[in-house]
Amino acid sequence: MSVQALINEGQQRIERVLLEAFTLAPCPDSRLERAMRYSVLGGGKRLRPVLVYAAGRAVGADMAMLDAPAAAVELIHAYSLVHDDLPAMDDDDLRRGQPTCHRAFDEATAILAGDALQALAFEVLASADHPRLGALIRTLGHASGRSGMAGGQALDLAAVGNRPDAEQLSVLHRHKTGALITASVRLGALVTLDESDARLEALTRYGEAIGLAFQIHDDILDVTGSTDVLGKTQGADAKRNKPTYPALLGLDEAKRKAQALLDEALDALVSLGDDARPLADLARYMIERDH
Repeated sequence: MSVQALINEGQQRIERVLLEAFTLAPCPDSRLERAMRYSVLGGGKRLRPVLVYAAGRAVGADMAMLDAPAAAVELIHAYSLVHDDLPAMDDDDLRRGQPTCHRAFDEATAILAGDALQALAFEVLASADHPRLGALIRTLGHASGRSGMAGGQALDLAAVGNRPDAEQLSVLHRHKTGALITASVRLGALVTLDESDARLEALTRYGEAIGLAFQIHDDILDVTGSTDVLGKTQGADAKRNKPTYPALLGLDEAKRKAQALLDEALDALVSLGDDARPLADLARYMIERDH
């Protein structure tokens, strides 16, 4: 299966699961419901759910058992984008080629939509019948909160206008973007594996490497891409004076750093054999994509 076929298959599956997530309980406010659906069901790469499915397959997990973790991680990602786009954060007008949630609705509704999507993620995950439910919830909570994505966003805001060194920038990116990508891989594996399993450690190393590589490539695309292809405003990081790998190291060195991380990710998969080939293909896609 080609990497695009793998992604397409995961996208089709997760779209159905995400749509079903909105039927768990009714929303008393139609505007909030519309804003939530607008933010989640409006497209996207769905790479995090695809990683959940690919990691689960690599260790023999049942696909049906992977649906709830895959949906939960995408709901967390969607909530983070809604909040990240707000005027108090990155103040973006465009997301996935469409007006951002606060532009399509209003700031208050966008804040509430993000809050509700985060809650829905854990509702979906907790509604699943998994033998390692505690580990799944703990993994997603850790990656989403102060020790992961939210902590990374705080570092990102504090870094605007400053010039952190390469290690500080790595810490920022590993938290803001990398933590949820690593969690996606771990969630897929934890459906089947115990937390002490050596395969989980290998997959975690893989997730950490591709998580940072993904963000470095995002930084590169902010320089080399176009708004039409990216679906968001090209050059926005530079305009905000945000620290990025190209700004810190130069474009060529940033590309070499992403390639080195790809090599780390592929090396981590060796012990899993041919079952991990889809994960290897996804890792290559991370630093070759155009959006």
